[in-house]
Amino acid sequence: MVSIQNIQELVTGRISFSEPLSRFTTFRVGGPADIYIEPATEEEICKLVSYFEDQKFPYIVLGNGSNVLISDEGIRGAVINLERSFGYMEINDDSVTAGAGILLSRFVDQCVQHGLQGVEMLAGIPGTLGGAIRVNAGAYGSEISDHLVEIKVVKNGKIAVMPREEGEFAYRSSALQTVIILEARFHFSPADPVVLRERRKELLLKRNMSQPTNVPSAGSIFKNPSGDFAARLIESCGLKGVSEGGAVVSEKHANFIVNIGDATARDILSLILKVQSTVFEQTGVFLEPEIQFIGFPGEEIRGLVNPPESPQGVTP
Repeated sequence: MVSIQNIQELVTGRISFSEPLSRFTTFRVGGPADIYIEPATEEEICKLVSYFEDQKFPYIVLGNGSNVLISDEGIRGAVINLERSFGYMEINDDSVTAGAGILLSRFVDQCVQHGLQGVEMLAGIPGTLGGAIRVNAGAYGSEISDHLVEIKVVKNGKIAVMPREEGEFAYRSSALQTVIILEARFHFSPADPVVLRERRKELLLKRNMSQPTNVPSAGSIFKNPSGDFAARLIESCGLKGVSEGGAVVSEKHANFIVNIGDATARDILSLILKVQSTVFEQTGVFLEPEIQFIGFPGEEIRGLVNPPESPQGVTP
């Protein structure tokens, strides 16, 4: 049985109970976490994880909440957030070491200002560095793992340093799903900061023109299928503007679902299921979600990751 007193003895950082998670997600939805914790040091994280695993108490690490949908019922267990104590960044010539909790936007800005080339294409992507590494975030033909050297993680309750190769990075995926990312080291090529700033500005303008950046969303909902684009398929099925409660398929970018102000997680999940099933029925292409679903019963989200048989008369 997990003891609140034991947790308080392990952690000097902030601890709260029944913490509403809507304030920690870019969708601005999500019920409460039983326990919300902001550990202050690597040692505290190791002790906390070991304690939870010994007690078989569920926990997750939540960054900026930009790639997740948390249920209206919230999370039974603990949520660990690293933003407050792991938001640091150190630059030594062309080598950069940064904590998993740093906002990706700040990480990109600092690299650009110091004339380090390679991550300016990630400008405008929300989230933390740790979350971006975990899902191998990318844009415009580049990925964050391209310049990664090594990752410091908590694995089995202990600190470990993994070379990039052990991350097994692929399109929007990695082998880092069962570890807690603490820190990462990168190597970049030098470039003219003026040129990089201009490139970042161009990409931000392009992103703002093509994506609904002024309303709550979680970024791209579905991964792009091989040789095609999820947004094109969704739009071809006439789904732009389709809604469920307060959730709407963006008119600006069909692979975005936006919260127009009063959406619930249930609204968003229902709309994701509707989009996925409609595209499959009309095209035979099964769109695989890019976001994570947390706190939902398994039967509610099983169909999201397991493609059904091809619809009659449609060849994938």
